[in-house]
Amino acid sequence: MLKFTAAALLALALAGPNLADAQGAPAPLTPRTSFFGNPVKTAGRLSPDGRWLSWMAPKAGVLNVWVAPLDAPDKARVLTDEAKRPVAGYFWSQDSSMILYATDNGGDENFQLFGVDVATGARRPLTHFEKTRVGVLGVSHDVPDRVLIQANNRDPRLFDVLSLDLNTGAVTPVFQNDAGYAGYLADNALNVRMALRQRPDGQLEIFRVVDGKAEAKPFETIPFEDSQTTSPAGFTRDGKTLYWIDSRGRDTAALYAQDVATGAKTLLGEDPRADIGGALGDPQSGRVQAYSVNYLKPDWRVLDPAIKPDLDLLRARFGDDFGVGSRTWADDKWVVGVAGPTHPAEAWLYDRKTKALTRLYVGRPELEGVALAPMIPLELKARDGLTLVSYLTLPPGADPKRTGRPSHPLPMVLVVHGGPWARDGYGYDTLHQWLASRGYAVLSVNFRGSTGLGKHFIAAADHEWGAKMQDDLLDAEAWAVKQGIAQPGKVAILGGSYGGYATLAALAFTPEAFACGVDLAGPSNLNTLLATVPPYWLPQIALFHKRMGDPSTPEGVALLKARSPVFAASNIKRPLLIGQGNNDPRVKQAEADQIVAAMKANGIPVTYLLAADEGHGFQRPEDNLAFFGVAEQFLAKCLGGRAEPLGDVMKPSAIHVETGGELIAGLAAAH
Repeated sequence: MLKFTAAALLALALAGPNLADAQGAPAPLTPRTSFFGNPVKTAGRLSPDGRWLSWMAPKAGVLNVWVAPLDAPDKARVLTDEAKRPVAGYFWSQDSSMILYATDNGGDENFQLFGVDVATGARRPLTHFEKTRVGVLGVSHDVPDRVLIQANNRDPRLFDVLSLDLNTGAVTPVFQNDAGYAGYLADNALNVRMALRQRPDGQLEIFRVVDGKAEAKPFETIPFEDSQTTSPAGFTRDGKTLYWIDSRGRDTAALYAQDVATGAKTLLGEDPRADIGGALGDPQSGRVQAYSVNYLKPDWRVLDPAIKPDLDLLRARFGDDFGVGSRTWADDKWVVGVAGPTHPAEAWLYDRKTKALTRLYVGRPELEGVALAPMIPLELKARDGLTLVSYLTLPPGADPKRTGRPSHPLPMVLVVHGGPWARDGYGYDTLHQWLASRGYAVLSVNFRGSTGLGKHFIAAADHEWGAKMQDDLLDAEAWAVKQGIAQPGKVAILGGSYGGYATLAALAFTPEAFACGVDLAGPSNLNTLLATVPPYWLPQIALFHKRMGDPSTPEGVALLKARSPVFAASNIKRPLLIGQGNNDPRVKQAEADQIVAAMKANGIPVTYLLAADEGHGFQRPEDNLAFFGVAEQFLAKCLGGRAEPLGDVMKPSAIHVETGGELIAGLAAAH
């Protein structure tokens, strides 16, 4: 069953020109670097005082943080000096004097925090822990010289809360985690106010923290069925109001404001189709001014009349394709990100006083003028009647009548998202655009277990890895064939992380269903996956056991084994390409090694690419260009689409061909 929204039909009506000329000749092939190379600029931010604009851009081919006076953007200078891996993320100190940023070592996700003085350019490490993951828990304009961090330096399983002095670098203990807490909530004064702990039965307990210690009894206990859709979301600046995202007594998570003194809760926003997806808060008061609901597309809804004219103006200019990414403390200027399906990401400066919009940059200017493909939001039906929010992209020129159907069936790639507790959404999608430019229809499905669509949708996936979750993907493929979108026998499956697992499961459990598969960092053995999770996941391990299967019981071990593709590897008949990072802390290299060994033991060919100094997915553009360059050749051989020659794309990458290089044209010579 298919439903078009009015917005989807409008998008089709306003779609760009046909990519084929009058004689039907295909358009020039968009280079892979346009999709997978470094952006020219990204992650634009305003300093809180509004004097500076920062962004990430390449320095010697590696994404680093740059800064310029807002009124003189041509006077930009680079502040960070990462030479191997891109900066993982950055933010401004609240007094606008420093850029703080995080990096890890070769993708191991043991992030450390660094600081750069904006005036002098002096760089220094702010944390010095070995084999430790550091995260930022709280920043405050009222306490600008400190930040709250959490780190598992004392016990790799548990995060303690520490206060970091930005001037001296001194780290002071704030809260010692001796009871298996999995998360915290702090207020604007940088006081830890709550500690969250998951019980073995999956229920979530929330404890008040008073004078640095958690109370003996929880003040809230969240049932397991609500534990992924209910949590405290933050305090107002005065600490008198606590916001909640809460699904208790309902299916989808709603937004509530709670009076801290009385405990009374007020419903602020809800939607029966989807959870509350995000919020905009006033920089000074911390009060929520607007919230978003993301069903087929993001939809912003205003609570504070003061910003309604601003959001109306942005919606009139950019439609559904904008987000407010950064605001000054005075709230007079915003950086607005814009990224729709048919245009690359842009950043705009919005002046709230003058209502002027000034384009700051286009992240990938090489895609300007390229006819990108519209994305069509869909509602599909699974075999048991469950509605699956999905997204279809057709190659430019394949739908000349703008009906949402190609003029003839096409080879198709089913792209499966990771998580599985995540979701696909509407907007610019690199994989969709890359694959569509190569001549493929592309379909992404929010299979059961995807988040954002209510707690019952998540629960429908309990114990269904490799079963009903997989059926949803098969149902989507069958729908696409029946609708004349996908060519029978010419559908590939591609995904990373859980999407990689789904790829392996598809080829092992339903060996005739897909023409081939591309797996990046997908687990093949669910028992070994759960036995080797990062130690700091252990406080939340009950979630995995309750949702996937409990390896502490014989029944759970048997279930997990039955749903593990490695034990059905002898069934695989279709070509398979596997990519893996050797430092992956989530899905260890052994997951790829196991299934490759099982396939080789049964005489089944497979191509296996292993990237040195990469983690869960590839961060270095050299490695992404190489992996997806190989995937392009692989899919062209399997499905018959177009492909840019490999050339010398393998040489600058850290990818090694472990086995099967001879199965892909040009790979052995290119490596």
